[in-house]
Amino acid sequence: MAEVRLIEVKEEILADNIKVAAGVRENLQKTKTMLVNLMSSPGSGKTSLILQTIAGLKDSVKLGVIEADIDSMVDAEKVAAKGIRAVQLKTGGFCHLDATMVTQGIDALSVGDLDLVIIENVGNLVCPAEFDTGAHKNVMILSVPEGDDKPLKYPLMFSICDVLLVNKIDYLSLSDFDMEAMRKRVLALNPKIEIIEVSCKTGAGIDQWVGWLKKEVAAFKNLK
Repeated sequence: MAEVRLIEVKEEILADNIKVAAGVRENLQKTKTMLVNLMSSPGSGKTSLILQTIAGLKDSVKLGVIEADIDSMVDAEKVAAKGIRAVQLKTGGFCHLDATMVTQGIDALSVGDLDLVIIENVGNLVCPAEFDTGAHKNVMILSVPEGDDKPLKYPLMFSICDVLLVNKIDYLSLSDFDMEAMRKRVLALNPKIEIIEVSCKTGAGIDQWVGWLKKEVAAFKNLK
């Protein structure tokens, strides 16, 4: 019987992606453009958060947005309607963005004069956590209706993020979401993560989130 050769395709793909991602960070360092990768489940409020962020940053930070979706232009159109430079990446069935896709988005945005670019990744708590986009910071949204047990089910996503935004806190009184239990689960996975409670509906917590972004953009500008 002929010998069967095993090829670890996933490992090779991830290794290639890491190299491209490092190049993305290096190039953005030259233009002093910070890249933030925003991830979450579908329907958690990514686009709503971005629209709130645009309002909070409009007078202080020059912003661009890379929108990713399997087959839609809706989110990019909402962002562009606010006067913000936006690019829509149609992934054609892929459940995540990788660094090569992000490179295409960055090239289309012409980021040289931008302080900050936010990626709205494909709605998914699995695949996006595995692929380095070249972002300087990873941020995720967990919405109250999703439940407080998500850190137990998707530990990698919570482990790689710098910030967790707990969105839709206006639903807390209508749910059995246990904020303290969720915090303990997340911090056990990632003690350095910053947890910010927000509501895109009421605006609660948005100032804290925008303040974090302003601080990080300023620090990034000062990097040598």
